[in-house]
Amino acid sequence: MTISMYQASVPAFLHMLTSMAAVLDKAEAHAAARKVDPAVLLGYRLAPDMLPLTRQIQIMADFAKGCAARLAGIEPPKYADDETTIAGLKARLEKTASFLEGLEQDDIDGSEDRDVTITVGSTPMTFKGQRYLIQFVLPNFYFHATTAYDILRHCGVELGKKDFMGQR
Repeated sequence: MTISMYQASVPAFLHMLTSMAAVLDKAEAHAAARKVDPAVLLGYRLAPDMLPLTRQIQIMADFAKGCAARLAGIEPPKYADDETTIAGLKARLEKTASFLEGLEQDDIDGSEDRDVTITVGSTPMTFKGQRYLIQFVLPNFYFHATTAYDILRHCGVELGKKDFMGQR
């Protein structure tokens, strides 16, 4: 049995977007219980040269919507990177999920050999669709999701693997 490009992307993205929204709920509750300004969590980073929590969530959402759009052969939606609250980040995750839910399986299936060109920094990179998804997007998507989880866990938010993995 083969797996389709749609099944390898959109459901995985949706699952993790939902999991991260629940993780952010726990972060918000943690901040409230400890009377910590949530902005402290949003600006936290694991190392001085790493991006803060807010950017990790934004980038994670960008990989999901950008990948699905490019595989579908459409222009990815553009979001302003202006979230300053946990509610704002959750809204971004929800907006991304809504975009993904609007795509049909037929929009993405068959994109294995589609040329996908992106610019990283100032360098254009071209991939075939399957390589783009499996070797570039999925590792990056999960890297940023994991880093967001790790930031919150490091800040004392009571999270476990089940929170990261979400409901099955």
